[in-house]
Amino acid sequence: MIPGFAHRRRFDDLSDQEIIALAISSEEDDARIYRSYAEQLRDDFPESAKVFDGMALEEDEHRRRLIDLHSARFGDVIPLIRREHVSGFYARRPVWLVQNLGLDRIRQEAEMMERDAERFYQTAAARTTDADTRKLLGDLAAAEAGHTDKAADLTAQHLGPDAMAAEGDTAHRQFVLTWVQPGLAGLMDGSVSTLAPIFATAFATQDTWTTFLVGLAASVGAGISMGFTEAASDDGAISGRGSPVKRGIASGVMTTVGGLGHALPYLIPHFWTATIIAMVVVFVELWAIAWIQKKYMDTPFLRAAFQVVVGGALVFAAGVLIGSG
Repeated sequence: MIPGFAHRRRFDDLSDQEIIALAISSEEDDARIYRSYAEQLRDDFPESAKVFDGMALEEDEHRRRLIDLHSARFGDVIPLIRREHVSGFYARRPVWLVQNLGLDRIRQEAEMMERDAERFYQTAAARTTDADTRKLLGDLAAAEAGHTDKAADLTAQHLGPDAMAAEGDTAHRQFVLTWVQPGLAGLMDGSVSTLAPIFATAFATQDTWTTFLVGLAASVGAGISMGFTEAASDDGAISGRGSPVKRGIASGVMTTVGGLGHALPYLIPHFWTATIIAMVVVFVELWAIAWIQKKYMDTPFLRAAFQVVVGGALVFAAGVLIGSG
């Protein structure tokens, strides 16, 4: 049995007082989450932050109405009952899992929160026989269902076309700085820096398995090195490049992928077949790098292709010459 589960109450076993207390604590949590979203977005997306400020105020109003109902029916002492005390009740993500979410994902999380709350109030309203409680819970279910419209109204109020365009540009820039730029640097390093050792080994030994092992070691080693270097070089606080963990993952994974691309063909036991396929893979990798530079970094395609292909060709030639010698 999972620790703690034996001490959870079933929702069907809760009394009206406990349901109202659970609703109060849930509204408090949701208001706190919306405010944390607002603070997270305030620097880069100030208009979206105002939307979540408005949604937090809506949750505060729901909490006040529930507290008034509890005081009228049961008095001023509210039992301590939270989501984690109820078996099968919906949960919210802990702060460390949401603090680095992008703007679109935060909006999706907010929509999911409203749907969860709506289902809770609908189920709770169906459980109670008290007219005032049923009415309030039904009203809150309708309010949660309408929060999508409320969010749209708040968005229209705070996010005009110019603000939406500006926030879209900011989000794109953040995506490029956090994921594309370090990933591209890793792909370039992994694709180019591993060419010489892999093809030098291939032509020196003409042993495909040995070549694969060298390529695997070079790729994984370069990926670990690039990942840690990227994460440690800049915490993102001043540069605005985003989470060092995300950048380290992007750089490390793409470095490894770049090297493995032309190492994996050497799992084929026939040397020339493996080598020709590896050369084709190198060609595709280098042109992919040039395309990413053109799409996300605004580098003219011909210039990017010249830099990457010529540089890769020189490293490849060095590896072949060293291996053949």
